[in-house]
Amino acid sequence: MRNILVQLQRLYDRFFGLVSYLQSPFLLFVRLYWGWQLTESGWGKLHNLSRVTEFFTSLGLPMPAQTAFAISCLEFFGGIFLAAGLLSRLTSLALTINLIVAYITADREALVSIFSDPDKFYAAAPYTFLVASLIILLFGPGKIALDTLLKKFSGGDSPPTSTLDRHGSIKPQED
Repeated sequence: MRNILVQLQRLYDRFFGLVSYLQSPFLLFVRLYWGWQLTESGWGKLHNLSRVTEFFTSLGLPMPAQTAFAISCLEFFGGIFLAAGLLSRLTSLALTINLIVAYITADREALVSIFSDPDKFYAAAPYTFLVASLIILLFGPGKIALDTLLKKFSGGDSPPTSTLDRHGSIKPQED
């Protein structure tokens, strides 16, 4: 019985060791796709600031013209930074705060129905952007990012790496 458990543990370790190699490509995909979407959204807002200002005025936001410009720039440049993996976590933090405020101000009904009618929450405009921002905020940009490259060349702490041993188990890689 113990032998079967050991074999299952090795198979488990080997499988998820291989799956972990997909982490950085997945994070790259998230950054590129939603970074592009945010960039397009910000670009559209920058070219229609009067309509965005009118919308923000209807929501009762303070300084609607300045807020419209700031949010448009955050989405445009934040999308570029996110896609490139530059200042990823800081950008994701700013975007996460922005998107939570978007829920509170523009999609309050969807926000308060998060438990009673989750479909309404999921269907709201900020949802996918919020999820993408949270993924990068929590897990970082991955290895395929300018942040990683800058950290490597600046001599900063590099994230720990691991390899598979001869049994397929994950073991830390020594420098």
